Amino acid sequence: MKTELFAKEIQAPSAVGSYSPTDVQFLLKDLSDITLERGTEDREEAIQSGVHYSEMLPVEYQPTDDYIQLFHDTLEESAEKVATAAGVVAELILRKRGKHTVLASLARAGTPIGILIKRYIQEVHHIDMPHYSISIIRGKGIDENAIRYMLYKHPDHEIQFVDGWTGKGAIRKVLVDACAHMKDKYGVSLNDDLAVLADPGYCSETFGTREDFLIPSACLNSTVSGLMSRTVLRDDLIGPNDFHGAKFYKEWLSKDLSNLFIDKVSSYFNRIEATAKETASFFELHPEQTEATWKGIQDIKRIQQDYGIDDVNLVKPGVGETTRVLLRRVPWKILVDRLDNPNLRHILLLAEDRDVSVEVYPNLTYSCCGIIKPLRKGEVEA
Repeated sequence: MKTELFAKEIQAPSAVGSYSPTDVQFLLKDLSDITLERGTEDREEAIQSGVHYSEMLPVEYQPTDDYIQLFHDTLEESAEKVATAAGVVAELILRKRGKHTVLASLARAGTPIGILIKRYIQEVHHIDMPHYSISIIRGKGIDENAIRYMLYKHPDHEIQFVDGWTGKGAIRKVLVDACAHMKDKYGVSLNDDLAVLADPGYCSETFGTREDFLIPSACLNSTVSGLMSRTVLRDDLIGPNDFHGAKFYKEWLSKDLSNLFIDKVSSYFNRIEATAKETASFFELHPEQTEATWKGIQDIKRIQQDYGIDDVNLVKPGVGETTRVLLRRVPWKILVDRLDNPNLRHILLLAEDRDVSVEVYPNLTYSCCGIIKPLRKGEVEA
């Protein structure tokens, strides 16, 4: 292995985020004092004109009281389902990787899921796995300094990458390329398996469920992700020895729901332990059930053809990605499998709030799909 992998000049991580440091350490440079936000319309035009999405931040959506209540209602209804899926993923990680594993959550949607996995393994198996949150960016790759830092700190461990859910599988593809690049550049072999809570796109081999349901942490932005922004990568802000950057929105501590979400879901671990172990054992015995077939991409191609959309990046499938479209992009329309799908209540509420049309699109693999309004040709966000 090349010695530069373990270079010690990497800047020490900042103490950011509202989670306990025993749950996760963010390997992110603190950019809290820098104004990076741009309005939704302005940002959308910039992205579709070729400005990379990681060079700026969206203005964080401040949810209405009705929407906050929906988050609480959804959490109450789905906490056990989320706990079960997290338990299944945790069991699979242990069986595939062993106890000498570092959890590397992809900021920011992966962070709360990584914490749930860490807590489950700690509570059920009494193993304290190191857990970090790191940046990965479509079109720019993974944060190599974060990878080097983790390998330096835990040389005898394997890294397991974790995310919240899959849409088209774009981040999985970035991860595959990033791991190949790390092998070429540093001679280090990383496993590009991406563990996710939900895999409706059939893009992962390590998942808790393939149901496209509402994970409550997808309802909100920073206030359920440790008060952290999206990650930022800009040459004038991030030096060669820095981690990728992010903002810590300390001013919203009074509205933070990050730890409430974690604590609520974690409270079900004792109840779902047997089911999680049984499901993981089934997947071990029937590996064909976990094959990554990339089934969802066929839906995307059909939607592109039916709606005349040239740029595949304007189509965002799945509950999680559709939520993101409604929260921080300029949506054109929302496609749903059926209007009475219980997983879509927050989608319909957001669409009404933003005056976005909703259309039933039969035989959809996902529960829903968000379509971004095309403004002009150019690069769009993952």
